[in-house]
Amino acid sequence: MNITIIAAGSRGDVQPYIALGSGLKAAGHRVQILASTDFSELVATYGLEFTAISENTEAAAQHMAALAEQGNIFKILAGTGRGAQKLAIQSAAIGLAACQHADVIVAGLGGLFIGLALAEKLAIPFIPAHLLPFTPTRAFPSAVLPLPQTRYSAWANKLSHHVTHRVVWQMFRAADTEARRRVLRLAPAPFWGPFTQLQQSRPVLYGYSPHVLPPPTDWPRDVHVVGYWQLGTPANWQPPADLLAFLNAGPPPVYVGFGSMPSRDPAANTRLVLQALAQAGQRGVLYAGWGGLQQSQLPPDVFLTQSVPHSWLFPHMAAVIHHGGAGTTGAGLQAGVPSIVVPFFGDQPFWGQRVHALGVGPRPIPRRQLTADNLAEAIRRSVSDEAMRKRAAQLGQRIRADDGVAYAANVITQAGMRR
Repeated sequence: MNITIIAAGSRGDVQPYIALGSGLKAAGHRVQILASTDFSELVATYGLEFTAISENTEAAAQHMAALAEQGNIFKILAGTGRGAQKLAIQSAAIGLAACQHADVIVAGLGGLFIGLALAEKLAIPFIPAHLLPFTPTRAFPSAVLPLPQTRYSAWANKLSHHVTHRVVWQMFRAADTEARRRVLRLAPAPFWGPFTQLQQSRPVLYGYSPHVLPPPTDWPRDVHVVGYWQLGTPANWQPPADLLAFLNAGPPPVYVGFGSMPSRDPAANTRLVLQALAQAGQRGVLYAGWGGLQQSQLPPDVFLTQSVPHSWLFPHMAAVIHHGGAGTTGAGLQAGVPSIVVPFFGDQPFWGQRVHALGVGPRPIPRRQLTADNLAEAIRRSVSDEAMRKRAAQLGQRIRADDGVAYAANVITQAGMRR
């Protein structure tokens, strides 16, 4: 089959879909990734076809820095929605040309509406493949509209999912309608969104581990929690010699990196992190990332690195500090070391709370509340709490036994064969 995967977002959002694409290719399918221009080389590294569906994601993320630091997902969605019309029309035109020979379209939340519209236009199956829970349930609240979990609030869990669906849809409804009308020549989607249609006669995939968040009993049978889609280390990749030398020169360090999360004051971020590591008495590996962690002269027990595969780096760490993105959370848990989550917005607080509930990391520290003192305390606990470290190691072992890519590839193959 010819399978097109729409992978919208930053690197942490895109990498799992490249992993999924690699598994589909290994199963004998022709796979095309539609993503922003940032990822053409990464996609090519894994031998997949690539079509640029949007411009540089990093540049767009920097414009969202102020909203991101406010931590309000709906303000961020509103800011995104204001620029969505041009992007939707562009994506529809490029996607329509790219998908002419596709047999199946796969997309997560970032490509949900355009993927569904393209599949409708071309009369081919569309398979939702999400990195965060999006199917309504009574078991837990929406990942982007968290509610305090008490015996008095559980009744609102399912409602929070429906509210999230409606809010997300209304942010993008006008753009979706314009793309359908001007490019695809389709009728508008329903006023309340396409979610009823999405729940009819199609599988839904979730690319996280059932050991981290088990599928609720009130989900339909065709909803599959398959395991993480982790992108393995490229076959010809070698770790930098200076990083290897640093790792071999002392005990396992603590990783600190906030991925694609932008910052208005990267120098202050760096000072805070260095102070926390010093207070905790730990060596560190800092990832510069888009957040701009930087320091012209680091202490000898801290190493600054650019992009290194998490699948290789994290098992060498004593603990990992990150923003709580779904992909990075999965990589940290799979490595079997404690995670300290500093959530910024979106689903990150949800995953941070999940890490804490599993007992494999301390309580998450929201970005706006982060200080050197509370980060140092979280580091000290993560490296010294033997029970936590044992739980993290055991969970990592269970996650590594999953084969989420193969499971998902089988579901997609079966769905395509039922055309």
